[in-house]
Amino acid sequence: MKTVIIDYGMGNLHSVKNAFEFIGQQVVISSDFKDFDKADALILPGVGAFPDASKVLYESGAAEKIIELCTVKNKPLLGICLGMQLLLDESDEVKLSKGLGLIHGRCERIADTGLKIPHMGWNDLVVDDDSCPLLADTRTGDYVYFVHSFKANLADKSNLCAHTFYGEDIPAVIGNGKNVFGAQFHPEKSEKVGLGMLKSFAEFVKQR
Repeated sequence: MKTVIIDYGMGNLHSVKNAFEFIGQQVVISSDFKDFDKADALILPGVGAFPDASKVLYESGAAEKIIELCTVKNKPLLGICLGMQLLLDESDEVKLSKGLGLIHGRCERIADTGLKIPHMGWNDLVVDDDSCPLLADTRTGDYVYFVHSFKANLADKSNLCAHTFYGEDIPAVIGNGKNVFGAQFHPEKSEKVGLGMLKSFAEFVKQR
């Protein structure tokens, strides 16, 4: 199985690559659309601001390519952190910006409940949909590592696979029920639990 980590200049690419290689997966970092076509699965990482990422993806043509591969070809995709937020329709971070629209909803700032923002550090998960392939070996109470100031506000709650609580319920894992998944936290930094999720994603891709 070959997995391609999409390089658009805004992700912690090498730590994600190292995590996949640690679990024995063949993975490459690429911005070449030909590699996207040949890949068994795509990873969309992301660190930074939504408007900047959206601009790069749409101006490069990568956004349209990703949308085509995921909707027409049903290619598996995992978005991580900002990459998860980009799966949504839009974001109001800084200014209204267009997402990929692969999972319907809007990216919004975490509510001010008196807790420090960004939400940074380890927090536990509540599994909402144990049929989600990404969560095959994940249980309620497992801890993962977050770094974010914005959250997904989903249009359809059936797309919620797991959430965490940080002054409010925050989607932690989302999915379209078919081939597109997102993790708000960093699986590559979440030790055994995070690596287990990457293994589950790889197994899902393998069985397709």
